[in-house]
Amino acid sequence: MIGKYKQFSFLPEVEEEIKNITDRTSTFVDNMRLPIHRWFRYSAGFSAEWVKKVVRDFRRNNSITLFDPFVGSGTTVLAGEECGIESFGIEAHPFIVRVAKAKLLWSEDVNAFRSFAMDVLHAQSLTDIPKSYPKLIYKCYSEDILNALDKLKRAWLYKNDDSAVSELTWLALVGVLRVTSSAGTAPWQYVLPKKTKKEPMHPYKAFFDQVRMMTQDMLYFQSVVRERKAQILEDDARMCSKIEDGSVDLIITSPPYANNYDYADATRLEMSFFGGIKGWGDLQSKVRCRLIRSCTQHVSAEKINLDRILDSKNLYPIIEDLRKVCYELEKERPLHGGRKNYHLMVAAYFSDLAKVWIALRRVCKQGAKVCFVVGDSAPYGIHVPVDKWLGELAISAGFKSCYFEKTRDRNVKWQIDRKHKVPLHEGRLWVEG
Repeated sequence: MIGKYKQFSFLPEVEEEIKNITDRTSTFVDNMRLPIHRWFRYSAGFSAEWVKKVVRDFRRNNSITLFDPFVGSGTTVLAGEECGIESFGIEAHPFIVRVAKAKLLWSEDVNAFRSFAMDVLHAQSLTDIPKSYPKLIYKCYSEDILNALDKLKRAWLYKNDDSAVSELTWLALVGVLRVTSSAGTAPWQYVLPKKTKKEPMHPYKAFFDQVRMMTQDMLYFQSVVRERKAQILEDDARMCSKIEDGSVDLIITSPPYANNYDYADATRLEMSFFGGIKGWGDLQSKVRCRLIRSCTQHVSAEKINLDRILDSKNLYPIIEDLRKVCYELEKERPLHGGRKNYHLMVAAYFSDLAKVWIALRRVCKQGAKVCFVVGDSAPYGIHVPVDKWLGELAISAGFKSCYFEKTRDRNVKWQIDRKHKVPLHEGRLWVEG
């Protein structure tokens, strides 16, 4: 069975992404060969194998608790389960929370899941008229493909009994939405309706293959993991309200980058198909409002005040440098066509991350270790030293020491087309105390 995992192929866009990365431990791409992890590819993440190595080096035969305050689709807690330790993760994106929780159902009865999923696949007698969908869906699927997907969805809705196997079947359907779409997908998961694929898979075959792959992965995990010790909760990393004080030994996470990536938009296709949103405008009220403010769409919708954010006492360790950068961005903004509110985004981002560090200090034991996978940014060519400022905020929150370990340069393959010449990097911010 392990041999089958080695034979798994990446999608073309993932293969292209891999070619341009040297150290891939801070990316999700290698997880697409790993059981359970590959059930859904989220744009954010890091290597599960690297997480297991960090856990084993830190653990040294002791019982520890692992925590990820930005757990995404569950990489950290799944790796923790493989290592046999208690693992917790919180995530604020409601759709991704559901995906991650479904991944943790790998211990359910495989035959029951297969039977339920095959009943959904074979429910071809449905004759109801398909419900209307948001415009994005009609741009991404041909009529026959959408009709087949709609039949699968309605069959699942008819059989849905809120059981674990029903939720696994839902995730199987989620997992085929990209491969059956004629629309292209950027490596960072935005849907590109104007970029088309020549031969998208038919939904019935894609669903059958997805269920087969999931059952194989479940059997593998059940053979190597002795006990389920992972839990994922919907919560805000700025509060960590569902995590007990002084309960965490090790944190491994990757917070949103301050690079204007819209994490809400990354799942717009899936949420549109399942009726979670009706259009792009719903993303703010349904998703973005829950997330760390790391994109200009978010702060523009909130209409926040720059000076009010910069007055926060949580920002005092970096306030002089932060204020200088934000004012430079504000001056630069009218000179660019998009006129994006990077000055507000950067201020709000560090205000949010300062709260995260305060919450993490509360939930960590004395002597705990924290690893943030982070990258710097340069909106409008103005450098934002993310790792340096996050380290200073961590010390201010009560942690004792920090250092940064660079893993790779960023954006090097786009050097010719880049709008600025500021060299960027990615790496690990290690914090102790």
